[in-house]
Amino acid sequence: MQVLKELYEDAKNIQEKDPACRNILYVIFLYQGFHILVFHRIAHFLYKHKVFFIARLISQLGRFFTGIEIHPGAKIGRRLFIDHGMGIVIGETATIGNDCTIYHGVTLGGTGKDKYKRHPDLGNNVMVGCGAKILGPIKIGNNVKIGANAVVIKKVEDNKTVIGIPAQNIVTG
Repeated sequence: MQVLKELYEDAKNIQEKDPACRNILYVIFLYQGFHILVFHRIAHFLYKHKVFFIARLISQLGRFFTGIEIHPGAKIGRRLFIDHGMGIVIGETATIGNDCTIYHGVTLGGTGKDKYKRHPDLGNNVMVGCGAKILGPIKIGNNVKIGANAVVIKKVEDNKTVIGIPAQNIVTG
């Protein structure tokens, strides 16, 4: 029952954040960002219970239907808003905090250099612009904004905005 409450909370959040959304039924039936959360919550449950093959199978089905790839080992907080979604990749050891927004073409990936913890950790209320790449076992603080097409390979402190390749902090005022 808790899973259904969380999924409803996810759908309601998407409805509130997307100005194009007419009502919650649109989200439930038409938004691939919501659909992949359903697939992921099932796959992640199985992954935590060491049913790895079925967990991966479900995540691959989710990828097939949505164009969004989330490894079942990834930890996702509450109220994630995936807008347009296509081409998003989230690696096995990635974590995403609460109230985050991720746009299409984003990668939370590894660099190929690390063995155990390979993917980034996003804090709460992080916005990741379309096409951004966040690579390696780095921490992204709370209330961070990552610009479109930025490549982030170093830690980002709370309340910062980063843009560019490689990503650098910009002063906002």
